[in-house]
Amino acid sequence: MSNTDADGTSAEAAQTVGFPAWLKSARVPILAAIVPLLILGFWYFSAFENVFGPGLLPTPLDAVHAYQDWLSGKPRGVVDPFSGTWARNVLASTIRVAIGVSVAAVVGIVLGILIGRSRTVELLFDPTMQGVRPVPVTAWVPFSLIFFGISPTAAISLIFVAAFFPIVVNTTAGAQHVSDSLLRAGRMLGASEAYLLRRVVLPSALPHIFTGLRLGIGMGWVAVIVAEMVGVKSGLGYILWQSYYWNRMDMLICTVFTIGILGFLSDRMVYAYARRKFFWASR
Repeated sequence: MSNTDADGTSAEAAQTVGFPAWLKSARVPILAAIVPLLILGFWYFSAFENVFGPGLLPTPLDAVHAYQDWLSGKPRGVVDPFSGTWARNVLASTIRVAIGVSVAAVVGIVLGILIGRSRTVELLFDPTMQGVRPVPVTAWVPFSLIFFGISPTAAISLIFVAAFFPIVVNTTAGAQHVSDSLLRAGRMLGASEAYLLRRVVLPSALPHIFTGLRLGIGMGWVAVIVAEMVGVKSGLGYILWQSYYWNRMDMLICTVFTIGILGFLSDRMVYAYARRKFFWASR
């Protein structure tokens, strides 16, 4: 048998034994869909078999109908306090998260860089921050209501507290792990400390900073739900609490699903930008 025939036979055997090309390309979406499909199957089974009690858990189809009503509204003459309110409540929560996380990012990044590069600043701020950081965001709810009342400012203040600590801790770690060789080379070339901070320390710490931003955004969505349940009269947290109050399990599920999707999309946006911008950091 010639070498050509042998190579051809080997290629055919490998193609026969291996997976088809379309299956290899679909591997990622297939794996990503396994757990959601299992959850959906368990949901169907629990709803139809009344695992948690008669009529307590709505079916997935009931949740889909509730979501449609929440999005577009019921026909005239049908009274539903949640009908057609999806857009304005999602917008309210998104704006609060954006403002709270943005302010936390500005303050946290600046303070984290200073703590990471200055021993004096570290001794001045770090012990206090490490003592306050373990306090859960729910413990700050009474203070936000006392100082800001029932208002969007109260919710934004809680989002700031929740997002600030992940950002500042990760930024500090990034600033502390800058290569000494880069700093020495910059000083040998006559660079000032301010220039090194701006052109060496900050770029080197950016992967850590974006990790802190991802964590901060996630904590921001947690905090906005807590804040809107008690501090404001709009937003997804308010809808979540009202759904529980009116025993609307279908709306509870729709609200939790919406929060998860918004949190996932905001995290993916930051992750995609960081991966494209700092591809060298993962190599």
